[in-house]
Amino acid sequence: MKVSAILLSLLTAASAVSSRSLFGAQNALVDEEPKFSVPGKNPLNFCADPKDYILTVDYVDLSPNPPLPGQKLTITANGTFSKDIEPGATVFLQVKYGLITLIKQEADLCDNLPKIDITCPVKEGVMTLKKEVDIPKQVPPGKYTVLADVNTVDKEKISCMESTVFFSRP
Repeated sequence: MKVSAILLSLLTAASAVSSRSLFGAQNALVDEEPKFSVPGKNPLNFCADPKDYILTVDYVDLSPNPPLPGQKLTITANGTFSKDIEPGATVFLQVKYGLITLIKQEADLCDNLPKIDITCPVKEGVMTLKKEVDIPKQVPPGKYTVLADVNTVDKEKISCMESTVFFSRP
């Protein structure tokens, strides 16, 4: 499950919405934050404008989109690293179910990459990834938000993605 959570967090992250009403109080009618959608067939957004990220994402495709409980999720992604990613890079992962935080941790990126058939250092250039993840059948229905913030050892932004996924009752 940890592998699934890390992979999903890297590729399927959570859409945080900041909003205000016409009267100055908070209200979900007007979205102040611009969305930076991740290219491809996915529910992902970049956390901010990705122009300065080390990883330029060409596309991330999820099948099925959105993910469904009890089904295999196929993730296909392509992108370009503008520089090598050395050991010591980190991923901050946060997964919430509604308002409840399920996972909030920082992990060594290079320790986790072999789980998706990638090794460190990650070399500058184009990379394609295809991975299948089993989504448990027993996923409780509700709103899940995921945030994955990935940085080099020198705190340069590799990428940051977020997503919201709703699982309903079968």
